[in-house]
Amino acid sequence: MIDLALEWDKEASIADLVLSGGTLQTHSGLRSAILISLFSDARANETATLPEEGGDRGGWWGDDFGGDVSSGAADRDYRNTLGSRLWLLRRSKAMQQVLRDARQHVQDALGWLIRDGITSAISVEVEAQGERLAIAVTLDRPTGPARERYDFTWEASVS
Repeated sequence: MIDLALEWDKEASIADLVLSGGTLQTHSGLRSAILISLFSDARANETATLPEEGGDRGGWWGDDFGGDVSSGAADRDYRNTLGSRLWLLRRSKAMQQVLRDARQHVQDALGWLIRDGITSAISVEVEAQGERLAIAVTLDRPTGPARERYDFTWEASVS
């Protein structure tokens, strides 16, 4: 799988395209796909507490047209959708529940890797580092390198 290369800026908590000599760079790993999966805002479900009163539920409009990933996937939460719900944790206190929620949001956002047969298992570790969340994702691959690890820090405004 060849993607445009994205580079994560841990200080600014953003990803950007990589340019070299005026040319967009590509790579054949999963880093860009993981960055998009984790740091694009998935739509909040109807029962979610939004960070701002009366705020937008987020998400990408194209998710409304996504197909089911299996015959039993009637609920939109079980279809391939873009992004994660990490954004719902902005301005949250770094309590154990927030860390558990962040871990679950990461696992949900990366579930497509297992459903599509790209990985056989995903391990997620999340910890608070001051006002940031440190996220470590380890993928077990059925082919190619047996195990790959990706580390990110995200400005969650936790305290």
